[in-house]
Amino acid sequence: MEGHGFNPGAIGLVLTLGLLSAAIGGVVAAGLASRIGRRWTLAGAGLLMAITGADLSLATSPILVALAALTGMLGAANVDFGAYASIEQAALAESAEPRRRNLAFARYSLTGGLAGAAGALVAGSATSIDRGRMLFAGYAVIGLLTAALALRLSPRAEAPVKSAALSRAQIRALTPLSALFAIDAVGGGLVATAVIAYWLHVRFGAGASVLGPAFAGIALLQAASYELSGRLANRIGLIRTMVFTHVPSNLFLLLVPLSPTLPWAIGLLLARFSLSQMDVPARQAFVVSIVPPAERAGAVAFTGLVRGLGQAAGPLLAGAAIQGAALGLPFYLAGGLKLVYDGTLYLAFRGRRGEHETVR
Repeated sequence: MEGHGFNPGAIGLVLTLGLLSAAIGGVVAAGLASRIGRRWTLAGAGLLMAITGADLSLATSPILVALAALTGMLGAANVDFGAYASIEQAALAESAEPRRRNLAFARYSLTGGLAGAAGALVAGSATSIDRGRMLFAGYAVIGLLTAALALRLSPRAEAPVKSAALSRAQIRALTPLSALFAIDAVGGGLVATAVIAYWLHVRFGAGASVLGPAFAGIALLQAASYELSGRLANRIGLIRTMVFTHVPSNLFLLLVPLSPTLPWAIGLLLARFSLSQMDVPARQAFVVSIVPPAERAGAVAFTGLVRGLGQAAGPLLAGAAIQGAALGLPFYLAGGLKLVYDGTLYLAFRGRRGEHETVR
């Protein structure tokens, strides 16, 4: 984006638009899936991916780049929220036996993490605008393949019972939890992957040839941590897994802006990311396990919307801070907010268990 003339503030704005669109897309997808079916909805999301990739591969002006953000597919691989998440997570909760649900969500995140690692490694070759265009063209092809695969899914992928809109009672029950998710998401948005990559570029002059392998390594560590998360949740419970792995990762995060050199910064980020995403499968399994089966897609979409709104504010604030030369501020704010989230979540929900935790 910098090559298209975007300053740090404008880059933050584009990332914010992308996160907002993805969050809203999750709610739209949940509604469409109940009307036209999961397969057709997933196919439509694949087509949006293709349109986004085609737009970015041909973009010659900042306006076209900004339009790509409005499709909600700039972060299509996000397993937290978006058009895919609300459908996939509801389907996963239905297909996995209750006693295996924690591991099922861990391996769902593991698959996405490995794919993300491969994508980050390939992205390291985008050392020029022309090579970047080729990668976006490849992204468009992946979107088309995704649409085709969605249509080839078995009819059993559809909801066994007609999905219901999230009831007012469930919205009230989920609101305190979602508010905490929003606090965590604001912190996450302040140090989103794109923001960290840009910070490393501004602070240390790191280019794509360094950032690509670094973020591939981060994605591999995250993927490995997902498997550990599922096993840990089976031993100590979902809420404890979410909190006890998150706190040390946020302490590492607070140390990142103090790094004297690029290797130190990358080392601290690797340590942070080896723990920071272990809460993701636990959180996903928890949300779908505290609502009735017919309302699971709606619950994922609702909590995802709130998380998306919170996370969307992060890049905008981080971009402004970086532009104003306050390079460490996003990390300090993010670490502080996330520690507040961890403490409050544990105090408020340590006695609450998902229905499948009761079964075991």
